[in-house]
Amino acid sequence: MIKIKSSSELEIMRENASILRKILDKLVSGIEPGVTTQELDSYAEDLIHDADGTPAFKNYRGFPSSLCTSLNEEIVHGIPSSRKLESGDLLSLDIGIEKSGLFADFATTVPVGEVTEKAMGLMSVTDKALTKGIDKVGVGNRVGDISHAIGSFVEEEGYHVVKEFVGHGIGRDMHEDPQIPNYGEPDTGKRIEEGMVFCIEPMVKFDDKKVEVLDDGWTTVTASRDLSAHFEGMVAATKDGPEVLVRGGL
Repeated sequence: MIKIKSSSELEIMRENASILRKILDKLVSGIEPGVTTQELDSYAEDLIHDADGTPAFKNYRGFPSSLCTSLNEEIVHGIPSSRKLESGDLLSLDIGIEKSGLFADFATTVPVGEVTEKAMGLMSVTDKALTKGIDKVGVGNRVGDISHAIGSFVEEEGYHVVKEFVGHGIGRDMHEDPQIPNYGEPDTGKRIEEGMVFCIEPMVKFDDKKVEVLDDGWTTVTASRDLSAHFEGMVAATKDGPEVLVRGGL
């Protein structure tokens, strides 16, 4: 069942999303060659606690960290480590917070130093795909409209979406109904109503093969070991159209 948020719940979610935005901006400002993803994770956890929040990811289903840090061929759920960032890397940062009984969650992909045109093209398409999906968060539309907008755009651009992971509803639980795949048919799925809040998160890659999960049980990589990108936005459906609470992007 998709949970409708009250005006007071939405206000708290706006505040939590704003906190996450400020935290992620601080993390991104410190990204440079030589920094480790463990250092970023430790900083993220401190900032969340400083905001009187709880890291949403740490210990969630056994995940060990407050931040998901996915490098290059790693798509999602990368575990922070002592590995140092290098110029040319693509780094996906996915972060979540729980405060006042409600969650916020979003992700962005960041270039480390100078990256290739190929990498920038991938990020650009992923960013635009997120915008396409957000634009379909209209009262009366269907969840499939979001999925189709993302998937059809990505395929037209010559890339491929990750099909094994989906966007989701969010509220008093981090993952709520509905699931929002990054591909699908228009005019299918649940009808969108005012007060619904979604996390829309296109994950885009070059190959069309199934993804693989590494031995740590979390880190998900492209089969070809080529680059991937991931942007996530948290969006409320309102009578006036989509309200972006927070989003990753270029």
